[in-house]
Amino acid sequence: MDLSTTYMGLKLKNPLVPSASPLSQSVDTVKAMEDAGAAAVVVYSLFEEQITHESGELDHYLTYHNNSNAEATSYFPEQDKFHLTPAKYLDHIANLKKAVDIPVIGSLNGVSSGGWVKYAKNIEQAGADAIELNIYYIPTNPLTSGSEIETMYVDVLKEVKKNVKIPVAIKLSPFFSSMSNMAQKLDHAGADALVLFNRFYQPDFDLDKLEVTPNLVLSTNWEMRLPLRWIAILHGNIKANLALTSGVHNHTDVIKSMMAGADVAMICSELLTNGVGRIADILSKMKNWMEEKEYASVSLMKGSMSQKSIAEPAAFERANYMKMLQSYKTLL
Repeated sequence: MDLSTTYMGLKLKNPLVPSASPLSQSVDTVKAMEDAGAAAVVVYSLFEEQITHESGELDHYLTYHNNSNAEATSYFPEQDKFHLTPAKYLDHIANLKKAVDIPVIGSLNGVSSGGWVKYAKNIEQAGADAIELNIYYIPTNPLTSGSEIETMYVDVLKEVKKNVKIPVAIKLSPFFSSMSNMAQKLDHAGADALVLFNRFYQPDFDLDKLEVTPNLVLSTNWEMRLPLRWIAILHGNIKANLALTSGVHNHTDVIKSMMAGADVAMICSELLTNGVGRIADILSKMKNWMEEKEYASVSLMKGSMSQKSIAEPAAFERANYMKMLQSYKTLL
């Protein structure tokens, strides 16, 4: 049974890749994920704030509204509160490369096209096989247009690509007015892969303390429907590879990802909840399913349920929407 796939030019033994999470902060845990069958690993993110704080810089995007809220900067952790400083992050990449044989993908998380993106070169020199660029930005200024946000994404990608020779993936949010057009822009700008989608964490209100509190909720299976849909739409329409992230918890989720057209399925919440040993179980059940359905390889199923062969995808989407509403009505 051939589970192999190719992602950003990297030959992977299977499509299951642990995404950026605290699990990658330990060399031993990454080795355990490799032993369980992980095909590659995305390392915990290095944040723009860590790099700019260390160099004494403050990025324009982070200081733009300081005059309207004098306490705004207090929400950012002090440098010694971060898990990995920039120098330690590079050492960690180097140590992982010595400890494991699977590809190690570095992760940069930021919002601007400032000098921090040049740090991608340092990650490359530390031995990373690729870089995942995670642009985590929520536009709160009503004067900022959608086109400005799109330009920011493209500019950051181009700047990183100028500084490295290794492949670069870009992790996106699903909130663009035209997701297909945005994907095409990033594809033309040189993205080696698109990772769909970033999960924006929603804060909660503490009514006793009258404070805004962070609220981390791990993913569930149903969350993969959004990236599944868009990967099925984009497959065959762009050159960049596609990675599905958010909601991958079992072997059927991985299989659905492949059939939609993804090259890899990224897993995180399931491993945080049930341990890295789940990787072996998922791959084993995936093999059993493929044998039962007579799929000799992942490549045979890849994109088999995408919209590549549909002449009018938009009409197809609307028809399914109408069918879904009507089917619910018949149950009443």
